[in-house]
Amino acid sequence: MDFFNNHKKLFGTALFLFVALTCVVAIIPAINNQKNNAPLPNYVPLSKDAILGKEIYIANGCVGCHTQQVRNVDMDKPWGARPSIAADYASNTQMDFWRNTATLMGTERTGPDLTNIGTRQSSMAWNLLHLFQPRSVVEESIMPAYPWLFKTTENVGKDEVEVIVPDAYRRGITGKIIATPEALQLVAYLQSLKQTPLPDGKLPMEFLYKKKAAASVAAAAGETAILPDGQALYTQNCASCHQANGEGLKGAFPSLKGSPIVLGDDLELYVNIIMKGYDPRPEFASMNAVGLDNNLSAEDVTAIINHERTSWGNDAKPVTLEAVKKLVDFIKATAKK
Repeated sequence: MDFFNNHKKLFGTALFLFVALTCVVAIIPAINNQKNNAPLPNYVPLSKDAILGKEIYIANGCVGCHTQQVRNVDMDKPWGARPSIAADYASNTQMDFWRNTATLMGTERTGPDLTNIGTRQSSMAWNLLHLFQPRSVVEESIMPAYPWLFKTTENVGKDEVEVIVPDAYRRGITGKIIATPEALQLVAYLQSLKQTPLPDGKLPMEFLYKKKAAASVAAAAGETAILPDGQALYTQNCASCHQANGEGLKGAFPSLKGSPIVLGDDLELYVNIIMKGYDPRPEFASMNAVGLDNNLSAEDVTAIINHERTSWGNDAKPVTLEAVKKLVDFIKATAKK
């Protein structure tokens, strides 16, 4: 019983057990994880601006509302092409001596998951406008605005980026709204968040608890095709810029309501815009390659087009899957070369 009365022996034994348990439970598994898990072969390291943007993301508490992990349940399908795996986080390293590895996986989705936001929304103009005033692009958003990431000047400098803000959200600002370097770095980080494709031949995990997909029937020229839900696809891929009412945002994103492109007969131009993006009009922000970035199928594109041509007062003839498929297949084939 002398052992229990000897404080030095008790302290030394407790310390030894604590260190040993820490090694067994935490340190050794962490070392093994570093050896066993490596980034995927096609992983693209963060740029210098993206690394600085990651620190701004952390400093502003974005992880409190946004996750960066796609779970293997069907409800997470909009956030990524596949469920997240350990290799997706293998590139994360300790930020500095005092701060541990920042995976930023998050625990709460007050806002959407950002695992693949660089693919889902790659437009710099949209991201900057969203940071300046989230409700200007998503009316129902509860995200706070970040006006301190912007400044106001009379003229736009050579290397400065102006943010085109609709009048309703300028809050009396009469000058040019310019993104600060910090805003551009944060957007660089957000644009870098893209799921890395798995190596050829490796199949991803399946999404579980799948829901029955809603379908719409589109009739055109005597053809009846069962298509995905065009409204749901529009909401997922298009509404953040063109808005749920199809009216867009003046000075930022064009209206699809009454649009001659939407109502016209030039299907090749229409499909090209959806698949490859569009940037011919200086009064609006450029559109990213939504179709190619999100790997939309011909069925998806047909459903979106028919939804846009028959919504918000638009009354154009639906297009056929056969006609759209020829164009989509050609665009995808040439994009791979």
